[in-house]
Amino acid sequence: MATYKIDPMHSEITFKVKHLMITNVTGSFQQFDATLEADADDFSDAKISFEAAIDSISTNNEQRDTHLKSDDFFAAATYPKLSFVSTSFTHKSGSAYALVGDLTIKGNTKSVELAVDFGGRMTDFYGQDKAGFEITGKINRSEFGLTWSAVTEAGGVVVSDEIKLNMAVQMVKQA
Repeated sequence: MATYKIDPMHSEITFKVKHLMITNVTGSFQQFDATLEADADDFSDAKISFEAAIDSISTNNEQRDTHLKSDDFFAAATYPKLSFVSTSFTHKSGSAYALVGDLTIKGNTKSVELAVDFGGRMTDFYGQDKAGFEITGKINRSEFGLTWSAVTEAGGVVVSDEIKLNMAVQMVKQA
């Protein structure tokens, strides 16, 4: 069985959420880890695990990041990590796969399905075997206990429940 680890220098874990229902705010996690294990060259039997440090969340606004880490949202002091463990990785067609797994945020675990575009494999300048993936999906934040909400004076929603996920990931085969 081949084991791959995420290359954090060539990967990004981002999300988007509607603010005031008119624009998106983009955020990312700066500290994360992932492992992929597979026998098949096309990764069709892959087992994937991922985690991100909540304290590493960044939306390029310190006040907002502090609020996200608070008990109103992620409760980082109590729940320092979010995690994902795959239950299936199914080849659909061409480079398209469906990744299903258990996502745990703030102590709440739900099954989620993510779309994966397998970018291919390449050997880098250092002889490392790498594989690239683009992963997208949507979750409902309130299903994971992220229920803070506010309404503007005009009655508008401040933060949507739907969170769009987008990950660009390079995995490095381990010796």
